[in-house]
Amino acid sequence: MSRVSVKRRILRVKDTTRTRKIDSLAAEEPLEIRLDGTPLTVTMRTPGDDFDLAAGFLVSEGAVGSADDIATIRYCAGATVDGGNTYNVLDVRLAPGVPAPEPRNFYTTSSCGVCGKASLEAVRTVARWSAGDDPVELTQPVITSLPLRLRAAQRVFDRTGGLHAAGLFTSDGEALCVREDVGRHNAVDKLLGWALRNGRLPLRGAVLMVSGRASFELVQKAVMGGVPVLAAVSAPSSLAVELAAEEGLTLIGFLRGDSMNVYAGEHRLAEEALLPD
Repeated sequence: MSRVSVKRRILRVKDTTRTRKIDSLAAEEPLEIRLDGTPLTVTMRTPGDDFDLAAGFLVSEGAVGSADDIATIRYCAGATVDGGNTYNVLDVRLAPGVPAPEPRNFYTTSSCGVCGKASLEAVRTVARWSAGDDPVELTQPVITSLPLRLRAAQRVFDRTGGLHAAGLFTSDGEALCVREDVGRHNAVDKLLGWALRNGRLPLRGAVLMVSGRASFELVQKAVMGGVPVLAAVSAPSSLAVELAAEEGLTLIGFLRGDSMNVYAGEHRLAEEALLPD
């Protein structure tokens, strides 16, 4: 089966010195997700946790909300010359009575997951749980500890330096699940799929921590999974803040060291976490 990293011989140049060495690269391969035998989407991802990725993608699309909605997930035979399996094609069979999502013909790169979808309206109409109803509170020490806790779990990043990470944490800072991928949206989908397949949806009381920026699409995925808090080490977009405010999601950006910016949902910060203006 495909590996999460691959070795390549490179030329390293530093000042006037040139040396040959072996470098580790984050693997990136296409994954075709089929629904009941019909192609649904292709995404560029880091191989690994593919079943979670497919399940999480369907959660993000509003197609499924519990493990019982999926009958089976299996790899399909690959199109290799010798008839072997590439492990790059998955088929998901929905349980009887579960309607298939409306077909969308799009290609997902490792840097883009929404690709023009009218997602604001989609979230308003298909989100199964309300993030705004979650009463969870977080203390400042817990919040500021999350980037280091996430970084400590990035095993493939240590070898390659080329992966995004997303982690689910309890309100006490305990790591529930961490996933890595070349695509930040894939890393989050892998988490949602893990939660679905382990009967943890909606993710009430949980914090979603991501290693990059907080895009609109990541806020959307948090809402679809019933996550009340999304924290990121980098900046959010204007549309991400708008959606978070509308859906009652707590959105934290620039979470670095002892500082953070709270863009929406500041009521979830415990009183001792609030700083004076």
